[in-house]
Formats: sequence, C-alpha cells, structure tokens
Amino acid sequence: MITIAICDDEKRTADQVKKLASGFFREKNMEANIVCFSGGEELLKYNKNIDILFLDIQMRGMDGMETARKLRGRNFKGFLIFITILKEMVFQSFEVQAYDYLVKPVEEKKFARTMERLLVSMNNVNEEKLLVQKGYERIIISFDEIVFAEIIDRKVYLHLTTSEVVDFYDRIENLEAKLDSRFFRCHRSYLINMRYLKSYKNGVAYMENGKEIPVSRLRSKAFSEVILQYMKEWRL
Repeated sequence: MITIAICDDEKRTADQVKKLASGFFREKNMEANIVCFSGGEELLKYNKNIDILFLDIQMRGMDGMETARKLRGRNFKGFLIFITILKEMVFQSFEVQAYDYLVKPVEEKKFARTMERLLVSMNNVNEEKLLVQKGYERIIISFDEIVFAEIIDRKVYLHLTTSEVVDFYDRIENLEAKLDSRFFRCHRSYLINMRYLKSYKNGVAYMENGKEIPVSRLRSKAFSEVILQYMKEWRL
C-alpha cells in the first residue's frame, strides 16, 4: 500500500489534493492510505513511512522548505512534491530533492501528468520496494513491511507487519531475486525478513509476530552465519 501525506495549512487545498490523489490511484487499482497535516510541526511528529509527500511551501509557523530540510535530515526517502502559489520559490527545492511542484490552485491535468511520471519513477526505484501485480491491481510494498513470505500451491503469500496477507501468483525464486540481503530463504517454501527474527532454536525461526517458521537442515548452518552477518550489516 502507498502512503501519501498532504501537508497544507489551507484546508481547501488539502482537500482538493486528497480528492485528486484518491481518484488517481483508484483508477490505477492501487491502494493508497492518505494522511493530512495542517503544519510542518505536526508532520514532523509523524513517525510512519511516507511514500509521497505533497508539501505546501508557504505555511504559518514552520514553512515547507524548512520542514523538507528537517525531513531529509532524518533520511526521508519519499517523493516530495511542493505545492505553492509562487513559482519562484521552487528554485530552492533542488537542495531538498523535490520531485516536482504544483501551483495553486492545482490543475487536474497537471496533477495527473506529474503522478504518471512519478509512478514510473516509483517502479524504477525497486531496491527497497516491491511491486506486486495481482490481476489488474498493482500494489507497492516496502521491504520493511514484509515479515515473511511463504509459497503454497504456486501462490506467494506475503505476511505484513500490519497482519495483512497479500497473495499473488509467482515463483518464490523470482521473489527472492527481487529482495535484498535482509531476507533469507530458510526453507524451500519460506523467505523471512531477518529484521523480524526474534530467536532461532532447534530448526525453528521464531518471528516477532508470533509465527514459527521451519528452517531446513540443509540451510541451518548457512542460516546461523546469515544471522551474524545481518547483525553486522543492518543492526550495528
């Protein structure tokens, strides 16, 4: 699921952008969670993942440019789109890696063109996100959302941190190739995210969500080595 944040102290603009974004992703058969904020201070208190951020430049209190600097300073990697009444302000946007800008009042055609380009960019940025094709529906899932994956009868089931399970037809070998080193195939039918490994004992991987995943004897030695390597690369 894509998470979209809209930060604007003008409710009319925020509501308009929310309506446009909701309609755009609904037409694409993609799930989108949209959250709204009335100021930079409020946005900075939000500690969940944001994929796309629409940020007003001219706001009361902390303005959009300063908010963007603070977000980037916290290693925010989402796509940033400024909303502004002054095109001249956008020249400052390079330092915070803004993707694009929209001039108020936001035009529907301009919005759609920006979002079409952004979707292509999101599909190309695949090092930390997985694009799942389920029938006519496309879903973008962050690697960090995946606790583990299992395959049953040619169907992959992704178990997410939200307790949601996303299923689609694919080979587990294909999925493994798309994921990075935080994932380990501990069994022919299971891929686990090492971030959510709680403990390992007697051929069983105990996950933080309470699930118990079998580790095959052939992979047990490699699994022990991977645990140590993961702790060096990702947790230290």
